[in-house]
Amino acid sequence: MITSPSRKVFVNLPVRDLKRSMRFFEGLGFRFNPQFTDDNAACMIFSDDGYAMLLAERYFRTFTTREVCDSTSRNEVLIALSCASREEVDTIVDAAIAAGATPAMPPQDHGFMFVRTFYDLDGHHWEFLWMDPAQVPA
Repeated sequence: MITSPSRKVFVNLPVRDLKRSMRFFEGLGFRFNPQFTDDNAACMIFSDDGYAMLLAERYFRTFTTREVCDSTSRNEVLIALSCASREEVDTIVDAAIAAGATPAMPPQDHGFMFVRTFYDLDGHHWEFLWMDPAQVPA
């Protein structure tokens, strides 16, 4: 098994309008690394080790020989991000919906874990969750 003490993760997502997508995610409280942001791509910061590269669709196409998924009608990925509290989950998802996102699934409350989801402006499926590992059933 290959292991690394700290592996960085970059999720690459095609977007139809890069500036609009950036404004949407800035409205949810996300920041972008200007060093890796230009007219083709924007590096959205999740944490010190997690990032989403929002790539203008025409630029995204230069990284693959396959067709780009129509995320308005199909899921190519479900991006799940942890939050510090249930309140943070609600704050982020409520802001996303107010900014034009669409709810994806009904909220799930399992006691030890709370999850809410939405489709962003390009149809990408996002899941925000809070979990208390100490409360996970055996």
